[in-house]
Amino acid sequence: MLRSSEDGDRYELTSPTAMPKAGGFLWNQKMMIQITCRGYATAQFMQPEPAKYAHAPNLEAKTFMQPEQNYYAHHPGRFVYIKDEETGQLFSAPYEPVRAPLDRFVFSVGKSDVSWTVERLGLRVEMTLVIPTHDVVELWSVKVTNLTGRPRRVSVYPYFPFGYMSWMNQEAEWRSDLGGVVSNSITPYQKAADYFKNKYLKDKSYFLCETTPVSWEAMQQAFEGEGGLHAPSSLLQQELSRSDARYETPVAVVQYREELKTDEQREYRFLFGPAYDDAEIKSIRNKYLSKEGFAQTAREYAEYIAKGKGCLQIETPDKHVDNFVNNWLPRQCYYHGDVNRLTTDPQTRNYLQDNMGMSYIKPQVARQAFLTAVAQQEKNGAMPDGILLAEGAELKYINQIPHTDHCIWLPVTLEAYLSETGDYDLLQVPVKGMHGDTYTVFERFSRAMDWLLSARDARGLSYIAQGDWCDPLNMVGYKGKGVSGWQTVATAFALRLWADICEHEGKADLATHYRASAKEVNDAANAHLWDGDWFARGITDDNVIFGIKKDQEGRIWLNPQTWSILSGAASKEQIAKMLPQVDSQLGTPYGIVMFAPPYSGMREDVGRVTQKYPGSAENGSVYNHAAVFYVHSLYAIGESDRAYDTLRKMIPGPSEEDYVQRGQLPVYIPNYYRGAYQKYPRTAGRSSQLFNTGTVSWVYRSFVEGLCGLRGDAQGLRIQPQLPSFWDAIKVTRLFRGATFVLDIRRSKDVKEVVVKYRGQVLPEARFTDIQSGETYELSVSVPE
Repeated sequence: MLRSSEDGDRYELTSPTAMPKAGGFLWNQKMMIQITCRGYATAQFMQPEPAKYAHAPNLEAKTFMQPEQNYYAHHPGRFVYIKDEETGQLFSAPYEPVRAPLDRFVFSVGKSDVSWTVERLGLRVEMTLVIPTHDVVELWSVKVTNLTGRPRRVSVYPYFPFGYMSWMNQEAEWRSDLGGVVSNSITPYQKAADYFKNKYLKDKSYFLCETTPVSWEAMQQAFEGEGGLHAPSSLLQQELSRSDARYETPVAVVQYREELKTDEQREYRFLFGPAYDDAEIKSIRNKYLSKEGFAQTAREYAEYIAKGKGCLQIETPDKHVDNFVNNWLPRQCYYHGDVNRLTTDPQTRNYLQDNMGMSYIKPQVARQAFLTAVAQQEKNGAMPDGILLAEGAELKYINQIPHTDHCIWLPVTLEAYLSETGDYDLLQVPVKGMHGDTYTVFERFSRAMDWLLSARDARGLSYIAQGDWCDPLNMVGYKGKGVSGWQTVATAFALRLWADICEHEGKADLATHYRASAKEVNDAANAHLWDGDWFARGITDDNVIFGIKKDQEGRIWLNPQTWSILSGAASKEQIAKMLPQVDSQLGTPYGIVMFAPPYSGMREDVGRVTQKYPGSAENGSVYNHAAVFYVHSLYAIGESDRAYDTLRKMIPGPSEEDYVQRGQLPVYIPNYYRGAYQKYPRTAGRSSQLFNTGTVSWVYRSFVEGLCGLRGDAQGLRIQPQLPSFWDAIKVTRLFRGATFVLDIRRSKDVKEVVVKYRGQVLPEARFTDIQSGETYELSVSVPE
């Protein structure tokens, strides 16, 4: 049902029904498209705010990509109908909308393209999608081959719906001067000022054909008639009706009538995308719509994606993990740092963590992200809820809700960057802020830590306002009194990290101050939040502690336990009590849930997290971002088996049963898998299908620094592998500060600590120093049994 190519660059799914929502995604810095095995697509582009060029058939608010997106007949997609002209039989590729049984189906997701091969009625249809490195346009090639030993007469009908574009103004028609169907619309608005904002939006969508068709439809209803999309009335006729759409739902359907000899093939090329005017459409056509244009685009895009290959290659006993880590995980990290989730105002925590992943791929991008972020620091040292990335951008939606956690992520993500690069010079860069003030990066980080210390109540616990890392905890502290258990221990962790950096920079007094402050915060957590076997999640405005044993729902939360380990709030004795509780109450076959049991209804002193469906999203799902924080903490205390088990469960497979239950290809980690395993086992493990997640930078960091134990410091590369107990050996290739390290890591009964050999000589410690860029170092590493 599912297989990878030998080099791991592709995954192929051979059923359109076993995992109907399984898909892949492509992106550049201006657009993104996610497309399923059955042909449904969600695409957006930046102008500079996110917009669509293929619309759902109803008025839709501007929303994020939806978790567990439901697809329906008129959902935007990319399809090709095939009609046998001799018998009238009909099928469609990839599978929708006809859903005819297929003789062969292959959905192939590559790093830089997505393709399908479909066979029915003795005909093969091959569809391939690529996109360019900069422009907003989809390049589609369609090949139709006669597999029978006799001539065939067929009609080929690419069907690309534009959807319901606008209640104000929409139309479409065939444009012979442009060689395709072009739709026009006006983005709806009410405020006079919005006219000027919208004036230069790309309100045209086009479907361009390299080969002129014999007929077309530009109006959805004319195409469907009474037959609907499964059997459109228009396809009963010899030719399409050449309709136009005049304030009617537009569509692009074209017809090619072919006589194919035995084994003969026809190839067609199409462009699909948005434009401002006819001149832009002509320019795009001239640039891309040719055999040479398609080939060059495919080469350039493959090169663009290859720039995100990462710094790690592993060879372990689990080949499925090898494939994911070597090929797909760095790709997803690269996506996040490359385009910042295609938004102009990413949440500050997302922006910093997504760019943390770039420390391992393109460190210069991570460096610039720190400078961009701290330049927007508030006068009082706080960080804003979002980072503005485009001129005229505004904080929108969730970024208009006050959260208190954003300063925490500065030292947390900086630690990874400094470990990878040793670039302590960054700290001395002066940064002029949006309020006209100028401080060095070091000073701005110190001001952020001081703000965290100021944002506490009389007990020394951190205020939550209307959310911390968990956005929908929006009613714990909206009256100004509620506090966050997670934020309290996370503040202590941030202070400890910053104290270490202060010490490195020769600021001993500051290091002492921040360490003392971290202890003070940890002491407050223990005094007010420890519940005997775990830490509470918080205390509400009305002084009700929650996330404790007496709670029937939301009894135990993962994040406070994780970050109490990292911060040092949890003693060894407390950790020994916490870990079994996490195992027993939060563990599932699909990973560790964020908390349990999930809420079944609104709790007004906690917030909208309790209104989400039990086991979905933040309401008790396997929320991978929280789970990977847990992994990071487990590696910090040498719990390698628990850490690896949690990591492995983030990746779909390798059993067919697991793939089907999750419904997702192992080409990315989603933001969540359904929880509520005890309550709703039928849906537990189901993927959200959302690849936007802060999880992946941490997963990559956990494989690099945790499992492989290859973490940099000011002196060089530390080598402390943490293999799971059931592995005897791994091989690793690690790119680090311009050098290549090739490591053979094996268990040995002859050592009691990690021993590293280079050129036959044992190094004085498990750290490699004096690293020269361009050199390759082959190391033999022995770890205790």
